[in-house]
Amino acid sequence: MKVTIVGAGNVGATCADVISYRGIASEVVVLDIKEGFAEGKAMDIMQCATNTGFNTRVTGVTNDYSKTANSDVVVITSGIPRKPGMTREELIGINAGIVKSVVENVLAHSPKAIVVVVSNPMDTMTYLALKASGLPKNRIIGMGGALDSSRFKYYLSKALDKPSNDVSAMVIGGHGDTTMIPLTRLASYNGIPVSEFLSQEQLDKVAADTMVGGATLTGLLGTSAWYAPGASVAYLVDSILNDQKKMIACSVMLEGEYGQNDICIGVPCIIGKNGIEQIVDIQLNESEKAAFAKSADAVRNMNADLKSVLA
Repeated sequence: MKVTIVGAGNVGATCADVISYRGIASEVVVLDIKEGFAEGKAMDIMQCATNTGFNTRVTGVTNDYSKTANSDVVVITSGIPRKPGMTREELIGINAGIVKSVVENVLAHSPKAIVVVVSNPMDTMTYLALKASGLPKNRIIGMGGALDSSRFKYYLSKALDKPSNDVSAMVIGGHGDTTMIPLTRLASYNGIPVSEFLSQEQLDKVAADTMVGGATLTGLLGTSAWYAPGASVAYLVDSILNDQKKMIACSVMLEGEYGQNDICIGVPCIIGKNGIEQIVDIQLNESEKAAFAKSADAVRNMNADLKSVLA
């Protein structure tokens, strides 16, 4: 199986690294516009093979989309990263043109590929990729919810002082500091609601920390995070290529689900060989419904800025 990753920056390279050492795909192509950059990243990853025991072939190319031909999954990380003080929304003007061009180029060589969008603002870039490509909605997937949910589990595990792998939790809504919705009501520790262990005040703090999780790391690192985003992409790609049918929060086009239409936003999805195989319409309470509607309005407002790109 073949995966192409467009963008050899921190997130793209980490994604390639995780896919390789976990043996998720037999071939990974990393593409970047900067001369020699993807080649160097690929070579560095391949030189880990004898020490980590993987057999994946990783190749780097500079802006030659013909080398990406017949990819099963294409991951788009292209675009400028978020800087301290910058919102994901501010990235739209720059990244929209980049993402549209990438989608057109990769699909020219891999018309059957499933596309995973990572570029920010992620929900809006997912919407752009869907509209620009004309593909069925199951083949365009926004990654953000997988990352936000992993951060939610991290903060819950810290509050519980328990392993994060024993925590089940999900974030829905937009992939933004003010639009994501950590579902504390449904979070559990080994099947037991976390509310049995944590006070409402603790749960509120966990939710608040989750919502600014990306901004917190940007402030500390001076740029966007990459380890967790790269691993989250690999997790999603694994479920696609190996038809695992995992339930993962992803940004997907809604057509009536959750009371929304013509918008890509994070909801729980079953992910398998066909991409998004099912949208799971969970029962939200009234406050969660209100929060989701508010989140959708914010994402829709960002989408309005795409008119010139999609014209």
